[in-house]
Amino acid sequence: MGVLTALVTWPLAPVRGAVAAARLVGDEAERQYRDPVAVRRALEQVEQSRAAGLLSDEEAAAMEDELIGRLL
Repeated sequence: MGVLTALVTWPLAPVRGAVAAARLVGDEAERQYRDPVAVRRALEQVEQSRAAGLLSDEEAAAMEDELIGRLL
């Protein structure tokens, strides 16, 4: 039965491979998105932009809230 199943589903192998690759890419993107080091670096960048006058206090607070939300 295993050989018959393999022969019947063989044309779907490229689709299964593409789905597996997409899943791996998605998992890695999620890991990087929630990485505490990357979030800390982004928070420092927001603080520098606020200090340089490029961001208002409200904009900086919104960005900080979003970044902290990544960790939760």
